[in-house]
Parts: sequence; C-alpha cells; structure tokens
Amino acid sequence: MGEKNIAARECYEQLLVHLKRFSPISRESVEKLIPYLEIRRFEKKKKLVNQGELEDYLNIVIKGLVRKYVPSSIRGEVTLQLATEGHFIQSEISFHHRAPSEVVVQTLEPTVLISIRHDRLQEAFEMIPEFEVMGRAIIMEMFIKKDARYFDQLKTPTRDRFLEYINNHPEMLMRVPQKVLASYLNIKPETFSRLKHLLLQKK
Repeated sequence: MGEKNIAARECYEQLLVHLKRFSPISRESVEKLIPYLEIRRFEKKKKLVNQGELEDYLNIVIKGLVRKYVPSSIRGEVTLQLATEGHFIQSEISFHHRAPSEVVVQTLEPTVLISIRHDRLQEAFEMIPEFEVMGRAIIMEMFIKKDARYFDQLKTPTRDRFLEYINNHPEMLMRVPQKVLASYLNIKPETFSRLKHLLLQKK
C-alpha cells in the first residue's frame, strides 16, 4: 500500500471517530460512503468559497482550522464560525439552496478536509440509509449549536463570554489571530486585548 493510500486510510479512520459523535454509524457504512467522498488539502489562507460563488461541498475538518466570515464595510470581517478537527463547515444556505454564497470560507492553517459534493451527497443518502439518518442528525446539531451560540452572546456579559471560551478552548489563543477571535466572540479588539492581558497576568 502506497504512502498516499496509507494517509487516506488514516483520514477515514478519523472520519469514523468524528461521525460516531453524531450517530452510531458502522465501519461498514463508512466503507460504503468512501467512494462518494474526496480528501482535499489546502494551504493556509486559502479561500474555499468566496462571496457570490456556489458552495458545492459539505466539509469535515480532519486536520487544520477553517473559518467562515462575512466581509462588512462597517465592522470589517465578521467571523461566524471557527471549525477545528472534527467539525463541519460550509456555506450552508448556498449548499442547501443552491444559491450564491453570502459568506467566505477560508483556511487559517494548512488544512485537510474530507468533503462530499452536493450531488454525491444526495446519491449517498439514497444508497446508504444509515448515512441519511446520520446526515439529518448532523444538520440538526449544526443548527442547534448555531442558535445556542447566538443566544449565549446575547445573554452572557463580555468578560464571562471571553473567560468561558478561553477556559474551554485555550489552544485557540495560539491558533487564531486575535482580531479574528475577537470578531468570533463579538468582542471589540481593544476589549479582547485587555481581557487577554488580565488573564495572562493572573497566570
């Protein structure tokens, strides 16, 4: 078995682990799913989808970091999602409704994705019933998390929101540019910098 095939096998092993978080899917079903999938590798700061383009892929991050953002003339780049290993990311409305994307999807690190095209996803749903059940569970989970994050930002004070995120995801201070992380947490850059300074002083 060649080096490329070994790397691919490792990717699919990780995929199985990640998918089991959403639904009990068997190894046999993942094997059936593999012909529908693509392993895609990108360098840092590669735009996967730009505004006005059609999103063709549903992606899960196997290695790396991807963000989704909206360019704004008033607020700059508003970060909507940061996807690390095991998380799904795409321009949802564009992908599901086959409409031009209103967001940009871009890598922040060298990234490996396992992706499935929209047309191949529909075929996989028809051919692998177990995958259709899991697909619905994934979509539901994504919408629940999006709403939960939105309401959390509305009701949680800025300082508490900062501390909760950093305590749960301390590695993100190193992986994500400060300006991007501040935007994601809906915190002004100067406030984020002050809170980060206070946090480091306590340590």
